[in-house]
Amino acid sequence: MSAAVTINLVDPTPPFEQVRRQLTTFIETGQLQPGDRLPSVRQLASDLGPAAGTVARAYKELEGSGLVTTRRGAGTRVAPRPESASPAAVTLLDDAAESYLARAATPGATPEQAALAPERVTRRR
Repeated sequence: MSAAVTINLVDPTPPFEQVRRQLTTFIETGQLQPGDRLPSVRQLASDLGPAAGTVARAYKELEGSGLVTTRRGAGTRVAPRPESASPAAVTLLDDAAESYLARAATPGATPEQAALAPERVTRRR
């Protein structure tokens, strides 16, 4: 990995969030390319100093946002970038999302919980 992740101990931002934010920036700016392998959780934790669980949480959040993929034996790699959708496709997706959220609004479920449900289902496939 060519980009260097750091943790600022005087920053009030939790260390896992600092790692997640920096890796997101590296991916979004092209410093990390699709297919690039990230250090193992243990290696990055050893390099930076926090517990392995801190780095694991950052990686899990990156995976949840679709920026990285993790496979046993292959490690954690930058995910391929999705192709841009046409404006018509975006409109159809927005309409489908509006319809889904309207149907998913149930007593006791927040809009955020409803928005995360398709992601959970997709991960189980």
